Amino acid sequence: MTYNLLSGKRGIIFGALDSNSIAWKVAKRCYEEGAIFTLTNAPIALRKKDIFDLASQCGDMPVIPADITSIKDLEKLFDESMKLMGGRIDFILHAVGMSPNVRKGLHYTELNYDYFKKTLDVSAMSLHKVLSVARRKDAISTWGSVVTLSYIASGRTFSSYSDMAQAKAMLESIVRSFGYHYGVARKVRINAVSQSPTVTTAGQGVKGFKAFAHYADCMSPLGNASAESCADFCVTLFSDLTKMITMQTIYNDGGYSTMGISDKLINDCFNCSDDCKKED
Repeated sequence: MTYNLLSGKRGIIFGALDSNSIAWKVAKRCYEEGAIFTLTNAPIALRKKDIFDLASQCGDMPVIPADITSIKDLEKLFDESMKLMGGRIDFILHAVGMSPNVRKGLHYTELNYDYFKKTLDVSAMSLHKVLSVARRKDAISTWGSVVTLSYIASGRTFSSYSDMAQAKAMLESIVRSFGYHYGVARKVRINAVSQSPTVTTAGQGVKGFKAFAHYADCMSPLGNASAESCADFCVTLFSDLTKMITMQTIYNDGGYSTMGISDKLINDCFNCSDDCKKED
């Protein structure tokens, strides 16, 4: 079902790698809701070619390569996007995260610190760079909306999430800090969506992903939120219906973030024996 929530709005969507990407789902929903937008990812990611299929599915939206850690690339991205779409940007999705330490399987206590810096640059500082360039160019419309994707490991320990936990904590801090400054300057709102474990190319690279996805699903009253559900939520945050929401980390996780223990976890996921139940 569509509601024309984004009719006439212009956007930039970072991070659509393939059809498993949340950014991919967001792009399709934005298109269905009437938006026009630029798709962008790192030049090396564009070699996969999938993003061009997405552009075709969304009415031949433009694809502009950009290294999100490069100020020069971001300046070019904003200039070209505004020129192609005929005005300032109304919404941005920042759906970018990467850890070389995770990819290399390095234990958290023995991180490669050059890799750690790369994790922080790509996964967190890149949001600051996007916002800084946009503000300097006055590229985002008044009451525009920026959404980034986070995970609950920003504030809790997930043993195999490694340095991505620090990246997500920094990311959410940037949401709050830049959200203040951009809100005062242009009424631009900035929020993070903390999503359930979701089967994406990046997510599956985390050791034990299936286990904590299953655990979260057992704990959540509504079950894990799908990528499609996340896309729907992002659309509402881009729309004019959420003009007074900013500087927030909002959980799209089926209730997992407020749970302690659930009957499903006790009875189903752990296959608790009758003797275990009698102890209650």
